[in-house]
Amino acid sequence: MNPQAPTRKSPDGALDRMILGDTLPAVLELEEVVVLDGAAFIKREESNSIELVKQDFIRQNRGGSLMNTLERIPGVSLISIGSGASKPLIRGLGFNQVLVVENGIKHEGQQWGADHGLEVDQFGVDQVMIIKGPASFQYGSDAIGGVLDIRKKAAPQKDGLGGAIALGTRSNNGWFGGSANLIFKQGAWFAEGRITRADFGDFRVPTDSVFVYDFGVKLHDRQVRNSAGKELDFSGRIGYQGRSFRNTLGLSKVSTKSGFFANAHGLEPRQVDSELHDRSSRDILLPFQEVSHTKLINKSSLNLGNSLFQLDLGYQRNDRKEWSQYVNHGYMPAIYPSEMPYSSELERAFDKEVFSFHLKNELFFDRHELAMGASGEFQQNKIGGWGFLIPEFQQSSYGFYVIEKFRVTNLWQITGALRFDQSRIEVKEYTDWFASMENPLEAREKDYLSRAQDFEREFNSLVWSVGVNYSPGDLILKANLGSAFRMPIAKELAANGVNYHYFRYERGNADLNPERSIQLDLSGEMKKHQWSFSFSPFVNYFSNYIYLNPTSELDILYGAGNQVFNYTQAEVLRYGAEIGVLHQLTEKLSFEVLGEYVYSEQMSGSKKGYTLPFSPPPSGILNVTYKPSALGIFGEPYVAVDFRLTAGQSHIVPPEKITPGYRLVNIRLGSAVSVYGQKIQVDAQVQNLFNTRYLNHTSFYRLINLPEAGRNISLSLNYQF
Repeated sequence: MNPQAPTRKSPDGALDRMILGDTLPAVLELEEVVVLDGAAFIKREESNSIELVKQDFIRQNRGGSLMNTLERIPGVSLISIGSGASKPLIRGLGFNQVLVVENGIKHEGQQWGADHGLEVDQFGVDQVMIIKGPASFQYGSDAIGGVLDIRKKAAPQKDGLGGAIALGTRSNNGWFGGSANLIFKQGAWFAEGRITRADFGDFRVPTDSVFVYDFGVKLHDRQVRNSAGKELDFSGRIGYQGRSFRNTLGLSKVSTKSGFFANAHGLEPRQVDSELHDRSSRDILLPFQEVSHTKLINKSSLNLGNSLFQLDLGYQRNDRKEWSQYVNHGYMPAIYPSEMPYSSELERAFDKEVFSFHLKNELFFDRHELAMGASGEFQQNKIGGWGFLIPEFQQSSYGFYVIEKFRVTNLWQITGALRFDQSRIEVKEYTDWFASMENPLEAREKDYLSRAQDFEREFNSLVWSVGVNYSPGDLILKANLGSAFRMPIAKELAANGVNYHYFRYERGNADLNPERSIQLDLSGEMKKHQWSFSFSPFVNYFSNYIYLNPTSELDILYGAGNQVFNYTQAEVLRYGAEIGVLHQLTEKLSFEVLGEYVYSEQMSGSKKGYTLPFSPPPSGILNVTYKPSALGIFGEPYVAVDFRLTAGQSHIVPPEKITPGYRLVNIRLGSAVSVYGQKIQVDAQVQNLFNTRYLNHTSFYRLINLPEAGRNISLSLNYQF
């Protein structure tokens, strides 16, 4: 076959449908058929820097959360929150700067908190497309740093009943759990259901004690006190897969309960009842969080020859509660009033409802592909509890975009995109429930301080993107230059309270403007004989990056002298790269080198010359993988060893601390095992083989010098029928 022959996508489905959705990839050629797998096809067609993560990778690297599973990919890291939750960082950007999409709908939780994990059942994830860098022209606000596009498994091709069972356990925190799903197809109709259950205890670290702001804390049996948790997830979908019209309706609910490190929660380090907390490693005592995330998504598509219409409709509800012992500070009453509408243990509550839609029409011609779309979202967030950080708000947004792909020749493709968005946020007033004076009996209305005022803000933005692809044979070269934006969120505009997890007072700024950036992405990939090379450098400039700036001011009314942090904006320059080299030494033995580097510097403001918070240090992985021949009942066996080298991070912004470098060894091995004619996939991992004590600079607990988990041996079994 001629690898340089002209290709185009079939009008039977758009790129995301072919690669990640309901149909198998199909590439039509004018002269002959060229067979490309999904990853190769998407890299040739898209000008962004993209990684496609498939099911085998997810299964072999599965961790305590989806982001633990994906952190091996260069350019992707995480903010770890104990052992049961984490949130993504892409090239050093996270929180609301990285967009998570699940089955076509933007995932909306409480993304602004470092302790707020990603509410996704990783057992229900079949593939993940990771876009490194801005993608605002297609996804809108919050995609200024990158995108995680998560998809479920495509509908089955054959009629009948099938399913899968996955079971697993991990040694470090006594994690055990599993997931089971059933799927049935008859003609054009199919239905699927899944249930996932997990339970884990306190995780262990390679140290007997830690210092929480110079306050010594002894750890019982090297366990992080009160870090246990549990998870229960349900999901189901029903679909019709006709020749021209397709529709899938899905409902899911992810419910988690997990504890916070008992000695490091609140306004100061705590001396807790050690006997009570250490009685069991699996109980969940105060403080802890409960999160329930419900999604209802309907996906429709209509194929009309060379035109494809898609409509995604979504409803979400994120119900989050943070429970903690009531502790008074400032003018708060010493005894919690009995007439309060909330329990004395309900520190904070957030209840967000979101309605969203995405309409897209793609037109396919011989050399052109034109996509036009519109999206909109309305969200309402209510609050509760005796603590306050952000007020209630309502937010609505809509956007329109157009994307044109033009294949100039068999080797060259040009992509251009334009998008307009408008957003409106309405913040609600909040007044303290206690009077800020010594004698509350003498309080008047003015003595109940207003922490948030009623106000409205409107934002709009126009962004663009231009990309070029050059694909001669085994070589793929890409370049993309584009602008991106992000609307300020409620916390950045109107926060006014103590963040108990970070020992600081945070104050929003209602005058913030949308974040704007421009980024140049270059990418090269070549596969030749037994070698594979990839290199993806980028340069990124923010004209007004939003960040928390520490001040010399101390809060004396609400939090016993906590340092005040103000949201502000500054120019920021970022650049970096990811690299990968793979050599297939023999049919069974391969070597791989992966690396990533990110540099960030604030170019203006009071922190000029400093980096950005949570900037990941340079790191690399040296890998050896051996896949011997099948032996007896063992089919497709593999053994892989990763040697991870992470440099120290000395480029920090206060109150961050310099983090020393570290080296880790991780092992993966597995095989398909035949038992009475049935195939069971067995996978095992040994993480942190030598029980190394190290600090992860992007960890939630880095601020208190809590090291990462020690040695962890995991085993998983997967059976499909």
